[in-house]
Amino acid sequence: MTDAATPASRVLARTPHPLPRDVAAALGDAFLAAEAWERAALIDAGADVLGARRRWLGPLVRDVLTELARPPSDAPRLLVSVIVRSSAFLEAVRKAEERGSPLRIRHRVIAPSVSREPTGALPAIGDVTDLAALLEIDLGRLQWLADVKHWNRRARSPALQHYRYEWRRRPGRVPRLLEIPEQRLRRAQRRLLHAVLALIPVNDAAHGFLPGRSAATGAARHIGAETVISLDLTTFFARVTAPRIYGVLRQSGFSEPVAHTMTGLCTTAVPPAVLAAMPPGGSPDERFALRRALASTHLPQGAPSSPMLANLAIRRLDSRLTGWADALDATYTRYADDLAFSGGPALARRADAFIRGARRIIADEGHEANARKTRVRGRGVRQSVTGIVVNERLNVSRDDYDRLKAIVHNCVVHGPATQNRGGVADFRAHLLGRISWVESLNARRGERLRAEFARIRW
Repeated sequence: MTDAATPASRVLARTPHPLPRDVAAALGDAFLAAEAWERAALIDAGADVLGARRRWLGPLVRDVLTELARPPSDAPRLLVSVIVRSSAFLEAVRKAEERGSPLRIRHRVIAPSVSREPTGALPAIGDVTDLAALLEIDLGRLQWLADVKHWNRRARSPALQHYRYEWRRRPGRVPRLLEIPEQRLRRAQRRLLHAVLALIPVNDAAHGFLPGRSAATGAARHIGAETVISLDLTTFFARVTAPRIYGVLRQSGFSEPVAHTMTGLCTTAVPPAVLAAMPPGGSPDERFALRRALASTHLPQGAPSSPMLANLAIRRLDSRLTGWADALDATYTRYADDLAFSGGPALARRADAFIRGARRIIADEGHEANARKTRVRGRGVRQSVTGIVVNERLNVSRDDYDRLKAIVHNCVVHGPATQNRGGVADFRAHLLGRISWVESLNARRGERLRAEFARIRW
């Protein structure tokens, strides 16, 4: 004796009709798995998916071959978008719906997506399995860390989230959010940085987070200029979006699945509860802009992969600003979010118009220049780039030197514990690092500081 069918059991027993995009995806996979990228082979592959040689397959294949001269093995979603836009496919979907008999998938062929041949020193990463092997983790762990569906972001428990969040207050300014990846994710990001990201070329104007380059190398390009202009980008990392990162990786030759997984591994979106805890600071417009940027998928400030990806993501901005500077025979460099321009009389005469044009380019590329940090300095005043004086040679500013000198002196007189107001874990190494920085810019001042440092009792 069998139980009577209930409404719920009848619903569950139904075979759902595939959506048009699902049919397009099945056709795309079949086309990529066809014996040849030609009309007859693609029609046969489509007929195998649909279970019959439909009349509209011929026009559909013609549309596909017109737009794609070669099989997009590294871009299956591109092929699906071509199929979905095809007038032949749209007409077939419309007629099927009018008949009350939607298109069905009778047979499914899965065609693996393969990356293009790598250029330069980039490693060959054919698919996501190869990426997992490169990062020395299993495929399941990679997919969990990449979190491309944002399941972890929606998790209520912080223990299930991949990032730890810390708000930093800044008096009179909008607060800053540090997004610190958990240890396993950080390790994967660092491996990806060294094995892949660091091998992708950046624009020559970039001087931050690159081997052999620094704030000093960027500032050196502006020594002795008649005019120096400084601009600053607001919420720099948060404005570098996941689509921009994905585009960079696709341009580098990685397949859609590989680029999609890499993007998920290196970007995040801040949970609503963290955004709701934003401390006071900044104007309403600034707070709204920051909250909107953080809620979208972006580069996290705190991940080891973010600085290099930011350099790669704004290569076009660097190129456009370089061209804008070249028009006035000026020089352009960028260190992270600090932009610097320098030039002669032509730049000095048109500084205001030059800045307006630069801001338009910056806005067009999805960023914003901080008006409060825009500076124009002539030769008669102290000119600085990323905090380094560049009037005649590289030098540390007098204010920075005096502050550090006072700290070292107070450490000698009152003890180092009284000067470690920020609670730095290794304050001795911290001070030595700051002294070394001064030495690299002004050896004489560095020697004085180091001699005073030697008198500190630790």
